[in-house]
Amino acid sequence: MGRRLCRPKQRVSDLGDTGNLQNGSDFFVRFWGTRGSISCPGDSYSRYGGNTSCLEVYCGEKLLIFDAGTGLRPLGKELCQNGALDADIFLTHTHHDHIVGLPFFAPLFDKRNRIRIWAGHLIPDLTLHDVLVQFMNAPLFPVPPKIFAANVSFHDFTAGDVLEPKPGVRLITAPLNHPNGATGYRIDFGGRSLCYVTDTEHVEGRPDRHVLELIDGADLVIYDSTYTDEEFPKYRNWGHSTWQEGVRLCEAAGAGKLVIFHHDPSHDDDFMGRVAEQAEAARPGTLVAREGLVLDL
Repeated sequence: MGRRLCRPKQRVSDLGDTGNLQNGSDFFVRFWGTRGSISCPGDSYSRYGGNTSCLEVYCGEKLLIFDAGTGLRPLGKELCQNGALDADIFLTHTHHDHIVGLPFFAPLFDKRNRIRIWAGHLIPDLTLHDVLVQFMNAPLFPVPPKIFAANVSFHDFTAGDVLEPKPGVRLITAPLNHPNGATGYRIDFGGRSLCYVTDTEHVEGRPDRHVLELIDGADLVIYDSTYTDEEFPKYRNWGHSTWQEGVRLCEAAGAGKLVIFHHDPSHDDDFMGRVAEQAEAARPGTLVAREGLVLDL
């Protein structure tokens, strides 16, 4: 924790703009879906976004995608304009709001592309391949995964493993407290670190050891902030946390910028605007994630 933190820089990109985002940094994250549980269309969600979880992360030339919610569809539309694709998709878990975008991810239908999909919460009882086949099968879906033309492979690991999708890109993983299991990720690249921690539920007064170790000294922490502390007692055992717990964890772990993420469907733009003000007062520099937000590390 003695390492000096970098200061993530904020910029905004119109989703669907194919401009060269990498002019800003060789390590950045762009938010394509920030909502939890179910997508929320409509004007009252236009500022912070209604698509469910999906992040685009570049480590140099290496593309990492985190979660495959409805935000994956517009990301795929943009990626199709950039030629052949080689990418990894890392899932926190396989609840519907985090995988529903997969059948609509256009790069999966292009034979030039190589796409690896990863999950750390299923084995030994299940495999990712089996879960996604069941998800995309009658009577739940009209066509099975075998329609994908891309070179698609499925990879199971155990949360707690360390992965290296490319030399110099290191992913530390950790189990999260969520019904049916989930995985948190820390991406270390070029001496900088980004953590993606959703979906997870805290126990009041007992900071999660797995989360604390994962985010220790991280430059940027994206955290499950579905509820407020005031709402939390009504939703115990639903598997989610609060932005205030995110503040407490980042302070305890000596982490840098906190990004509030996985917004509850009942929290419209006005509500999230109030959260942004309260979070800034509690921990200056804290951000509320919104679609199109780009953070350079």
